[in-house]
Amino acid sequence: MNISLRPEIEAIRDEIIDNRRHFHMHPELGLQEYETARFISEKLSGLGMEVSTKVGQTGVVALLRGADGPCVGLRADMDALPIQETGKADYKSVNDGVMHACGHDGHMAMLLGAAEALSKKRDNLSGTVKFIFQPAEEGLGGARYMIDDGVLSNPKVDEIYGIHLWNYQSFGTVGIQPGPVLAAADEFVIKVKGKGGHGAMPHGTVDAIVVSAHLITALQTIVSRNTNPLESTALTVGVIEGGYNFNIISDEVILKGTARSYTEENRAMISRRLQEICDGISASFGAEIEVNYHDGYPPTVNSIVESENVTSAAVKIVAEGVQPPYLTMGAEDMSYYLMEVPGCFFFLGSAPEGERVPHHCSHFDINEEALLVGSSILVELVEERLKG
Repeated sequence: MNISLRPEIEAIRDEIIDNRRHFHMHPELGLQEYETARFISEKLSGLGMEVSTKVGQTGVVALLRGADGPCVGLRADMDALPIQETGKADYKSVNDGVMHACGHDGHMAMLLGAAEALSKKRDNLSGTVKFIFQPAEEGLGGARYMIDDGVLSNPKVDEIYGIHLWNYQSFGTVGIQPGPVLAAADEFVIKVKGKGGHGAMPHGTVDAIVVSAHLITALQTIVSRNTNPLESTALTVGVIEGGYNFNIISDEVILKGTARSYTEENRAMISRRLQEICDGISASFGAEIEVNYHDGYPPTVNSIVESENVTSAAVKIVAEGVQPPYLTMGAEDMSYYLMEVPGCFFFLGSAPEGERVPHHCSHFDINEEALLVGSSILVELVEERLKG
């Protein structure tokens, strides 16, 4: 494994890791990141940066101004998850029921490390670096709040980058590619209304459970028969609520699920076909079916030039470790920035040695050496983009 860390990051290795452990011990949920924001703003103010707080409610933004030139945005998310930590680490969460189980603690630590290293290089930068510490990525769409508060203006962000620690990739790898890297994540609630009755006399009823069973099966054809096999979509019914007793035919069932897609075209197709299938099943069985379809995060789509920029920087740190990312149908609100500004969201291999622990699990942890790789790539990236 050929890893060449930036010397200025090596020099603050312990600080970067200590910061990550501090965040891990003191996690806060989305839009409640008050102590997290205070810690970050104090660190950035100590580096002599222009710091703004309460951006997007609880976000923090800092500017490092060099000579005239473009503005590069670097983003890290701040929020934790409502999970009770079960791991054994010394830096285990002290907040019951709240845990950094996705790597956001490391994202903040990497960006703070890069900020400290770059703060000593402002005289060599032809442009501005905007450090964006964003709240509420986990489902609340904190990126939208920051955009509404003007995070991409004053100065205008010309290109934007973000890292995600990724336990699905080995340490020493960096996953980069242009185009879609994470999916749109939409939600739906379907209410099936039938006519209840006695289980011994079904002929006078419209069984909402039977209707729902046919509906769940039919919905799977959206992926298997309506999607191009060379493209990726997913549809999951995750909740079925209905029924009263073993001998009662249910008059109502509620289905809740999610639809995932990499393109806006497939996203629209899924929504349309879901409604059409519900209408058809409704007519077939004489049931009333209501659909509430909610658009979630858009697809996360990297631009070509900015993906090449990250590749150029990452190769200097991990050499042959640059590879296509391990893709999933997960979603990220980094997508909102990338709809406004060209950029790249890339994946940093962080799997700890031994058992690989998935994200969002109660004993999640990372190989902390990956933090130094991430900070090094960010420093290299900024220097290449803003060199005089």
